[in-house]
Amino acid sequence: MTRPPLRTDSGRSSPAARGDDLPDDGLMQDLPEDESEESALPIEEPDVEAAPETVQRGVEVIRAHERHAPNGPGVYRMIGDDGEVLYVGKARSIKKRIGSYARGQGHSNRIARMISLTSTMVFMTTATETEALLLEANLIKQLKPRFNVLLRDDKSFPYILVTGDHAAPQITKHRGARSRKGDYFGPFASVWAVNRTIKSLQRAFLLRSCSDSYFENRTRPCLLWQIKRCAGPCTQEVTPEQYSELVREAREFLSGKSRKVREHLASEMNKAAETLEFETAARLRDRIAALSAIQGTQDINPRTVEEADVFAIVEQAGQFAIEVFFFRNFQNWGNRTYFPRADKSLTLAEVLDAFLAQFYSDKPAARCVLLSQEIENRDLLADALSARAGRKVEVATPQRGERRELVEHAARNAKETLGRKLADGAAQERLLAALADAFGFKKKIRRVEVYDNSHIMGTNAVGGMVVAGAGGFMKAHYRTFNIKSEDLTPGDDYAMMREVLTRRFSRLLKDEGKRSADAGVPEDAPTMPQETSQLQLEGGDPKPPVDSDAFPSRPDLILIDGGIGQFEAARTVLNDLGVEGVAIASIAKGPDRNAGRETFFVEGRDPFKLEPRDPALYFVQRLRDEAHRFAIGTHRARRKKDFVKNPLDEIAGIGPVRKRALLNAFGTAKAISRATLADLEKVPGVNAATAKLVYDHFHDQN
Repeated sequence: MTRPPLRTDSGRSSPAARGDDLPDDGLMQDLPEDESEESALPIEEPDVEAAPETVQRGVEVIRAHERHAPNGPGVYRMIGDDGEVLYVGKARSIKKRIGSYARGQGHSNRIARMISLTSTMVFMTTATETEALLLEANLIKQLKPRFNVLLRDDKSFPYILVTGDHAAPQITKHRGARSRKGDYFGPFASVWAVNRTIKSLQRAFLLRSCSDSYFENRTRPCLLWQIKRCAGPCTQEVTPEQYSELVREAREFLSGKSRKVREHLASEMNKAAETLEFETAARLRDRIAALSAIQGTQDINPRTVEEADVFAIVEQAGQFAIEVFFFRNFQNWGNRTYFPRADKSLTLAEVLDAFLAQFYSDKPAARCVLLSQEIENRDLLADALSARAGRKVEVATPQRGERRELVEHAARNAKETLGRKLADGAAQERLLAALADAFGFKKKIRRVEVYDNSHIMGTNAVGGMVVAGAGGFMKAHYRTFNIKSEDLTPGDDYAMMREVLTRRFSRLLKDEGKRSADAGVPEDAPTMPQETSQLQLEGGDPKPPVDSDAFPSRPDLILIDGGIGQFEAARTVLNDLGVEGVAIASIAKGPDRNAGRETFFVEGRDPFKLEPRDPALYFVQRLRDEAHRFAIGTHRARRKKDFVKNPLDEIAGIGPVRKRALLNAFGTAKAISRATLADLEKVPGVNAATAKLVYDHFHDQN
């Protein structure tokens, strides 16, 4: 989070600084999974100059606050007329920083616009500038100010966990707080990378992946033991000592001692072959092959860099991309691409500087952080990361050697990924324009919502909503609706569609009304104590943050999978709720459900078909198929859950142990329901009160 640049030039970086001179022949790394990338590129505000009179008004406001600004380090917030937090910044001396804004001249268009919109300011002091950096990162993530660089994708990274709270440790993937006892290895760039590695580790070290409760209830080995992906400690297929040796080897391998583990396994394989124990030798051979598969999928493994996070930033067409690579134990554990929202007047170094503090606000740092650009707050960031980690963290911009090669490799990946993102966004924009033209809409389509229902004879009925925009399918905006109406006739698709749309747009109107009410009620900015703790976030911010670049919450078009009946149901719901400005279209399957012969229903037009090779038709088919996939997948998950549901789960106070005792005693839930109270009391571990609870659940006591 650097301070806003105070300069007269536009602040655009040179082609060399942007990485335009980097070669294009670098090998591409595996792209992160869809959920880890931004679903849409930010929409930039026009770079217009602020009116001189409004800038002067803002300067006067800032000068009034400058007189009472503290001299020490801290964080300041610039707030607009409607209570929106415009900018959050840190400074070694808040008073001096505010004074730089109060000059009123020599500012870029971005800073001038920010000054012109400022109506009040709030200050929070800290003990050190390092504390101010951490507090600033927290406030930016919380308030999402318009003029700050925003880390728009902030999901936690997955880890591999080898548990330490059980006699037979489990290997599993883990997200979130490290509250469970065990050894954590990571971070990995995606869940896909973790799952792939765990499967290979199971083949190599035969560690169990089942939960503790499943492990305790086994009476015979499961399928994973049969296919040689588990040693079977649950049924004593291996001794505890042998399993502990497997766990030790796995921990050593994940800790970077892969050569030692491979040499040990090769030695054991040769010994087994010499003593004619060919089955044992074959198993060891397969384990060595699994280890080779793990290392073979790491793509590039550094020779001299044991642990590092590598960051490289590039810019193209006013958009920024930051590629992050994770190296642990001399192994490449994946990469992830971020597309931060930032004003195009900022330099690459300024965007990267602002990005790093937000990135590490809730993540552990590697011992070495390598950057493609020299940032202003490098020493400050290193001090903050070192204080949090309890060990020294080096932040460097390498100029030569293998470290520089890693940074350049990340930059090539960032450039290629951003290029594909821009190309995909342009293609998606053309498809949305083609769709509007095909349906005869004059309004530009930014958000499309597609609805579909799924059920079997009315059971486990769900409605699905998928969302698409200029960035493709916006999976973060997908929604499912469990059909709740008791008056609904099972299998009535029209009534289901009415319920789904009523719930969706009633909520939308409620949220829009709340936002309008908040924007229309002027409130005074809160007074902040000038002496506050470093990370004590004060409450009472004037208004929720307003993200002017956010993806719209109101659709421009809703597309219904169905015929004229579903179309009329949707139109009736929107008319009854008073929803305006939302177009409706329905797509009916063609004869024999043939793709390409669909009939479309749009208000104000007769039913029509599109040309078989029309790009808009292919686009609509993709939208419909995605909605169908999403709805049916949700329905199947709900149906599967009902299949394994047990009546005992509905009884409060019956946990896994008592449930297992009852099933062992009676065999089935149906037999338990027929048991007498005296029989229930005889079950080991079930006292009289619990037996009465179970008996009353299955018998009407009115």
